[in-house]
Amino acid sequence: MTVLAIVVGTLCAGIGSVWLAAALSFGLLARYTQHMLSLSAGALLATAFMHLLPEAFESGVEPHDLFVVLLVGLVFFFLLDKAELWHHGHEHGEAAQHADHVHGHGDHDHDHAHHSHGPVSGSWAVLAGDSVHCFGDGVLIASAFMADLRLGVIAALAVLAHEVPHHMGDLMVLRAGASNRRMALVKVSLAGAVTTLGGLLGYWLVGQLEDALPYFLVVASASFMYVALADLIPQLQKRLTAVQTAAQIGWLLAGVGLVTLVSASAHAGH
Repeated sequence: MTVLAIVVGTLCAGIGSVWLAAALSFGLLARYTQHMLSLSAGALLATAFMHLLPEAFESGVEPHDLFVVLLVGLVFFFLLDKAELWHHGHEHGEAAQHADHVHGHGDHDHDHAHHSHGPVSGSWAVLAGDSVHCFGDGVLIASAFMADLRLGVIAALAVLAHEVPHHMGDLMVLRAGASNRRMALVKVSLAGAVTTLGGLLGYWLVGQLEDALPYFLVVASASFMYVALADLIPQLQKRLTAVQTAAQIGWLLAGVGLVTLVSASAHAGH
């Protein structure tokens, strides 16, 4: 039952996020991109602070140890991000400018193309980096499912939300490299499917290291917190009208509410 839940959850998060990203990038939902950023940030923060961290701290592990893991996790994701930007920054900047020129999507897509994983001329580099990222997400989702079924559902939802802007950047970079929309979607979907491989490995890994589960949950929290606070929210820090600001806050709270609602529903059926 747990394995099946992990497979379904990772497929929904991995491939579902790519299709939603395509709808936001190419389809009728393109005007709602900024709302998706706010929703994702709210969902990630709610999942980390209201679900993953409490679950870890209720395990009986020394709180000081868990806080150390949380701090190390945040620093690790910061350094990982730095290494990625340092290694690929120049190529990504050029790719993003090209994507903005061709598709006219403005600063948002520039930011996310900059965060994607390869130069415009090397789509396989983009896909390789994306696959590694998705693999890690799968391990985190599996950890959550191993702790509690409803926690796994919430984690899968949060991963889906935060991967949407990331995949939008990947799709823009691939399109700038003269790949057509359908092929770009197929390639990024295959990378998203690697989330399921990560989930299956995570299931085995956590099963072998059962006592380490609280630490896995804290690392997942660090990942979600870093993405929300360092990647998504800074993109929302723009001078907006009062109405736009209210909408932004509303979508952020909607993300928190959505996670709470899913939690309540899953708990009722648990």
